[in-house]
Order: sequence, then structure tokens, then C-alpha cells
Amino acid sequence: MKKNIHNLSLGFRTEMIFHRFDGIIVDRGDYLVVKTPSNPGYMFGNLILFFDAPRNGCLDEWKAVFQREFGENADIKHFTFLWDDPSIGAGEIKELKAAGFKVDFSVVLKANAVQTPRKYNHEIKVRPIGRGEWHEVTEMQILSKSSEFEETSYRTFKERQMARYRTMTEKGLGLWFGAFLGNRLVGDLGVYREGHLGRFQSVETHPDFRRQGVCGTLVYESSIYALNHMGIEELVMVADEDYHAAKIYESVGFSPVAKEYSAFWWDKNYRG
Repeated sequence: MKKNIHNLSLGFRTEMIFHRFDGIIVDRGDYLVVKTPSNPGYMFGNLILFFDAPRNGCLDEWKAVFQREFGENADIKHFTFLWDDPSIGAGEIKELKAAGFKVDFSVVLKANAVQTPRKYNHEIKVRPIGRGEWHEVTEMQILSKSSEFEETSYRTFKERQMARYRTMTEKGLGLWFGAFLGNRLVGDLGVYREGHLGRFQSVETHPDFRRQGVCGTLVYESSIYALNHMGIEELVMVADEDYHAAKIYESVGFSPVAKEYSAFWWDKNYRG
């Protein structure tokens, strides 16, 4: 069956929850264009999703497609390509890597029920954040950024992204959860829904509190809340295949069901 916007695999299907909210999705037949006009620095909100895996010699064509779709926006300083082609998988990626693209393999996990993780932290309390706590969770999201991203551009991107999640929360589409040790915020994440599906977003642990069971406890307690109080029957999580977080999610009861592939490049000298 040929891929199209109506039969995307589970990870990409749940990602569209967010793009439909504040973005523009255009089906070009062989690919989807996703645009987030409010946040041009959002690499995974301004992208091309191809229905075929990369092949040798495709990079110039793919870059031309991106330029055609995004070239009018001078604030977009990146290329982001995703592909949804389960029959082939990663495809030919040597050309992308040779051109300086970061190629990511992610695992899609899902759960209809969860279990207490072995490394459960009983001192942590998990709850939906209050209206006055959005600045605090935004700052922690920024604090947890990878060192490869430039500070100013990343802050701009993250502040706009968190404003989106706040608006979605205020419209009743999901919740943002915080993990608190006393009054100290030590972890946070979002869960948003469409129909019976729920999708996690931006799971982060404060750098000073890692390896203390924060992540597993946060995911477990927010999952329990989502399944019991948000009308969600199936939870979906996407994690870097080589990152330890995927194992933490599995310890909570999530099972890997698919893989996703992406390649992206950005101007590391840009101060947006």
C-alpha cells in the first residue's frame, strides 16, 4: 500500500497531533510538507516527510524540494528530512552523512497499560503543573538542551514550543506534568491526545537529578493519570534508538513497535 497522509505509521501519525494544531500540512503525493510558521527555528516542525527511503544520489533532489517549499522564509536555517518507508527502513544514508547531516534512528514504543519501574523513586511527587509554573518548566527544558545547539537560537525555539504546549493544554488537548522533589522541579513532560491515542512530548530530567529514578517515575505516574483521567487508551512514545531512555520506557511497560528515521542539518553559526 502506498503511503499517504491517511496511513502514516504510528509514530508519525501521532506527531501530526501537534502539526495539525498550529502548523500547515500539505500532501504533495510523494511527500508531506509540514510548516510551523510561528516557530521557524523548530527543525522538526518545518520539514519534509518523504514516503520513500533515501537512495544514492537523492540528496540534491531532496534539498531542492526543501528549498522550493521553505526558501521564502529567511529564518529557516536548516534542512529536515523524515521518511516513512517500513518496507525498506533506513535506506541509503551514506550520502546524507557525508554531507554533514545528522541521521537519527528512533524507536516508537506504545503501551495500553503500565507497570511500576524497578527504579521507582518514592520521594518524587508527579502532578499536572499549575498555570504559574510554565516559566519554570520552560527554563528546565532549556537547561536540559544538548551542548550541540547554540544557546540563543535554542532558547527562542524552546520558548515558542512551550507556548504551543501551554495553548494546547488550555484548550483541553493534554497536560504538562512535573516531577517534584519537595518544592524542586526535577523532571517534566507533556501528554497530548487525539481520540484514544496519547503522545508524550519532551521528557526531560534536571541534569543534577539524573540516575535517581526521576524519568521512570515521571513516565509511570503520568501514564497512570493519562489512562485513568484523560480518555486515552493507547500511549505512544518516540525515543532515540541508542539513548538509554528507551530502556527506561520499556521498564515502565512500553513495547517497541516500529522505527523512524530522520536526517537534519542546521547552520550552527546562526543566532536566531
